[in-house]
Amino acid sequence: MTQHPSITNSTSAPQGKAPHPDDTVRTFDGLAPRLKKLTQEIGRIVLGQETVIQNVLTTLLGGGHALLLGAPGLGKTLLVNSCAHVLGLEDSRIQFTPDLMPSDITGAEILEQDEQGKRHFRFLPGPLFGQLVLADEINRASPRTQSALLQAMAEGHVTQGGKTWALPKPFHVLATQNPIEQEGTYPLPEAQLDRFMMRIPLDFPARDAERRMLLQTTGATKRKAERLFSTADLLATQKLVRTLPVGETIVEAILTLVRGLRPQDETASDDVRNALDYGPGPRAAQSLMIASRARAMLHGRLSPSLEDIRMLAEPVLAHRLGVNFAAQTQGVDARQLIAAQLKRIG
Repeated sequence: MTQHPSITNSTSAPQGKAPHPDDTVRTFDGLAPRLKKLTQEIGRIVLGQETVIQNVLTTLLGGGHALLLGAPGLGKTLLVNSCAHVLGLEDSRIQFTPDLMPSDITGAEILEQDEQGKRHFRFLPGPLFGQLVLADEINRASPRTQSALLQAMAEGHVTQGGKTWALPKPFHVLATQNPIEQEGTYPLPEAQLDRFMMRIPLDFPARDAERRMLLQTTGATKRKAERLFSTADLLATQKLVRTLPVGETIVEAILTLVRGLRPQDETASDDVRNALDYGPGPRAAQSLMIASRARAMLHGRLSPSLEDIRMLAEPVLAHRLGVNFAAQTQGVDARQLIAAQLKRIG
């Protein structure tokens, strides 16, 4: 295993003070080649999904959660496992089913008896207590179980037996959903969808990538990814992401984009007002701001650009738009509305 210098100390600053810009630049210069190798290493295992890999890493570097949308067999589970290994995170997997109860994922209190015969309750953590949790087929769980997951995603802890139990740090949920099969599923409520920084669609790989996949995955040996980060490295990188400067042009572009997609906003077009029941809230703007910083860092840049906004607009905003039935019958979808709004930011 290749050893890499830790970046934890280089991002530290006195409590209550922002890191000096020179410290940020020095740390970034040492981190940039490692981030590039991070993308390449996962791409060596998960073939034909370069954009998906970049969006997942952008989500993780930004400290968020992602919803992976795609048909079975596209490598969603392999992608999550590869990310966990390369980033040095403890992974956990939950297979969601209609009969899954909240305590099945959060954990439960069990009654134990010690050597003196005294009985007491002990909390037994569930599979949600992982640093990178794969929530497989999340829409198969009942609303009751989904609400337990929502609390964990929103607050970073779970409540059981009247006590609060903190989840590990970092804590990320990468959930998968099959967009084709609807039987026996429960649609995710808007409040939970809004907790996902991105919704990332997976498409079928190109012919050349699928050819390499056939040769690589059907042999006697399996290729393994190299561990490149530690938990401390990821936490330090997430902290560094939030220190990257953002120009006024980017801030205005985010506000124009998000507010223009709210049907009640004065800047919204007639197409938006006629097509949407609701638009993205402030959390969408926050997610777009953090994701643009993380994507810039992933591509070796110290500050985000309008290109980052254009590339991230759909995965960050599409699942936060409520397209009404009348618009759907006319073939209007969230992607078209976002594309039209992007023309307003240049």
